[in-house]
This record gives sequence, structure tokens and C-alpha cells, in this order.
Amino acid sequence: MNQVLDLVGIFVFALSGALVGVRKRLDVVGMAVLAEMTALGGGILRDLILNVRPAAFSSTGYVLVPIAATVIVFFWHPHVQRVMPAVDVLDAAGLGLFCAVGTEKAMNFGLSPLHGALLGVTTAVGGGILRDILAGQIPNLLYDRQLYAVPAMLGSAVMAALYTVDLHGWPATLAAAVLAFGLRIAAMRLRLRAPLARGVTSE
Repeated sequence: MNQVLDLVGIFVFALSGALVGVRKRLDVVGMAVLAEMTALGGGILRDLILNVRPAAFSSTGYVLVPIAATVIVFFWHPHVQRVMPAVDVLDAAGLGLFCAVGTEKAMNFGLSPLHGALLGVTTAVGGGILRDILAGQIPNLLYDRQLYAVPAMLGSAVMAALYTVDLHGWPATLAAAVLAFGLRIAAMRLRLRAPLARGVTSE
């Protein structure tokens, strides 16, 4: 079940990456690159830190799912944008799934709850950082407009806490993912953001 959730997260992250490619007026190759980096970048970083072969290189599905998402966006991006009106909604879904799945995998490898949660955040935001850098924009993690990193941190922390009391598997993973997703959506709707340094005002 965790692999299914992993592939769902890859798909929604890939959709968000491909849609950013459309916004930036990239060709299909550029769209595919953004989709692949968004979907797989965080997981590759996680697995390299865990010193295991990245899951992206152990199954063709991890590579083909972003390609499928790119094809969908390439031909039907107006319809995708109507069904999912904001790229941020897709990004929030991937953020929630990846922070939970990443934390659980890290805990399975014997990491402490703190380190597991940190690696869960890395899993969630790593691909988005790569996407934003390649697209020529400030990564959301560095400019936490409308709370991007904080929901991932809280979702990862909850997943780590559930794991320590022997509550893991897909119900716990889904609960942590939904929490992070809900917090991210609430932050977007309520325009919540992390505080700036004292005396600094937003533009």
C-alpha cells in the first residue's frame, strides 16, 4: 500500500511540475524534466542519505508515471487546470504524501524520530526545490509564503510520533499526509505565512 501512496504522490507532484512548465512556456522536453525532478528529486535525496538504491531506479513505474503525467498535461492542460484550478493544490497533495512516506521509510531504516522527520521534510520539499530552481523562481522553502515547509514539518512530526507508538502502515501514513495537506490548503486560503525578521515588511 505504501508503494501505491508513493506512486500517487509522484503522479500529483509530476502534474504540478508539468503545469509549471506550461506556465513558463517550456516545450515538452522541459515539461518532462520538471515533472521528473519534482516527482523524484526528494525521494532520490532521501534514499541517497539512507545509503540505499533510490526507488526511482528500482522500478520503471517511478519513471513512467511522471512521463504519463507530462503527456496528460501536454494535451489537456486547460482541462487539468479547470479540474485542479491551482498548481498549489497538486503541490500540497504531493507535499503531504511525501512527508509521511519519507518519514516512515526513514524510521524503517532505524533513524530516530527527529532524524526521520527531517528526512521526511527533505523527501517532501526536495523535488519542489529542484523544480523551482530549474524554472528560475525562488523555491517555496526559502520564501515560506503561505506556509509551505511548516505543514511538511508538522506532518513528518506526526508520522514520526505515530511510528514510535507502533502505529504505522498506510492508515498512519494517510492520516499524517492528510494533516499536512489540510494545513497547506488552510494556509493558502487564509494567507498564513511564517514571520519575517523583525523590522522587515513584505513587499
